[in-house]
Amino acid sequence: MKKILIVLTNVNKFPTTHEATGLWLAEATEFVSEVQKAGYQVDYVSPLGGYVPIDPRSLKSFYADSETFEVYSSVDFQRRALSHSLHPDQIKPEQYAAIYYTGGHGVIFDFPDNQELQNIAEKIYQSGGYVTSVCHGVCGLLNLKTSNDEFLIAHRTLTGFTQLEELLSGKNKRVPFGTERESKKRGAHFVKKRPFASFAVQDGQLITGQNPMSGRAVAKLLLKNLE
Repeated sequence: MKKILIVLTNVNKFPTTHEATGLWLAEATEFVSEVQKAGYQVDYVSPLGGYVPIDPRSLKSFYADSETFEVYSSVDFQRRALSHSLHPDQIKPEQYAAIYYTGGHGVIFDFPDNQELQNIAEKIYQSGGYVTSVCHGVCGLLNLKTSNDEFLIAHRTLTGFTQLEELLSGKNKRVPFGTERESKKRGAHFVKKRPFASFAVQDGQLITGQNPMSGRAVAKLLLKNLE
């Protein structure tokens, strides 16, 4: 059974400010909980490797339930995800059945243009694996290319954090772009449901979730395909 690769951010604050950001915790833990219960092993990678910060807002009880804290508190997650995430050059794409891009506002700044991560995702996809994301994690899909040098998401149905959700989050002026608009610019068919409701959609080997409440839904769709 191949493993699943989980991509995390290294960005701990919005540029030019002292406002903290980072991984939105539940977007990792809910997905990890589901796939590990199904017997899959996971590895964690980040653009720079090593330390992964957590968005402090995501630790509030409204966003983090007991299962989230169970994964968060585990020695494995603390060590392999948050303290010693792998560097992209340590990854062998052929070992993975899927790649999963987590979110949090930090990913906007270090996912889209990371060529090493792009190469890993493209190789997993080309070998028949799944490329998946949740919320802002769709940023990791924006610049992926097919063997024909076309955008991988062109003419594909996907979802991610919406313009309305960005506005409601109060961070629309902190980010350089909106994921909904950038996906559409690349020819994607962007679909969505009401703000902050769990929603995931599949188009072939692409599986995407709309917002922080959608990580578990992405995992369940992926598991249906892997099983």
